[in-house]
Amino acid sequence: MPEPENESAAAEPPAPAQPTTAPEPAAAPELAAAPEPAAGPQPSARRLPRAVGVALATAGLLAVTAASAAVTVAVGKPDTHAHPAAAPAVTASPTASASATASASPTPEPVPVPTAVPSEPAPVSTVKGTVSGGKHDGDLRYFLLPIPAGGESYGPADGMKMTDDDVADLFGKQDGIKDILASYGYKEGATRMYRTADGKAEVTVTLLHFGSASMATEFVKGYKIKSLDPVDLDGLPDARGYLKKPKQQAYTGSMTGIASQGDVQYTIDVDVKGTPDKALLSELMKRQRDWLASGG
Repeated sequence: MPEPENESAAAEPPAPAQPTTAPEPAAAPELAAAPEPAAGPQPSARRLPRAVGVALATAGLLAVTAASAAVTVAVGKPDTHAHPAAAPAVTASPTASASATASASPTPEPVPVPTAVPSEPAPVSTVKGTVSGGKHDGDLRYFLLPIPAGGESYGPADGMKMTDDDVADLFGKQDGIKDILASYGYKEGATRMYRTADGKAEVTVTLLHFGSASMATEFVKGYKIKSLDPVDLDGLPDARGYLKKPKQQAYTGSMTGIASQGDVQYTIDVDVKGTPDKALLSELMKRQRDWLASGG
């Protein structure tokens, strides 16, 4: 049976394997091949991040303007219009000499120092999750790789839950893709995109929750991206890595890592200017693996 192909990232989830510890998944209908991906972006164009959908199309625009306004909005300004109290007038004594009157000088009142207004506290996440024996429960967004210090989220800081249609979009909404996902016991998806503190990379993390650890593992084994070159990820022997070098260093390069931890499959996409360094992807993949394994 032909494997489905991702229209946007040319990814194709595998046909479900015969698991040893789970019931035999339902057979998916045959799917038509997805069209080949479009040519690479021009310098002024940037591909829409995977798994973002309509919601981030608006949020991404807002994030650009928020970046420049964050300092003035989040940090209260001290009152720069404070004035010192008026100094009392000095009246010369009638018997004082002219020289004494000329040299007399008032003692100024102390100038009040404005107190800086503390910045607003960082928002506290309300999503919770637990993990035991590779089984994840609670809100899947809790297990998204935390944004590093100084990073800026595009959209909600906690990330977003994905609808079934959002997930189908990852694979081009091909006929039968939802049946294929269901055959792996697919439950839910979550995603978050952020920009690193130095502004040099945009990272998108996508989690798909499956029926069991074995189902997530089998899904990764057949998950392939045809439009990118395969690369090894150091310290992650079971992960799949892909990289695409731009035609020019002024263009955007991209890389993708695919792996699973317990019953969750995770994908990390990284966009950078110029040729990507796979060491960055390896580091992010390891952090996501550890976060899924420990639950924080």
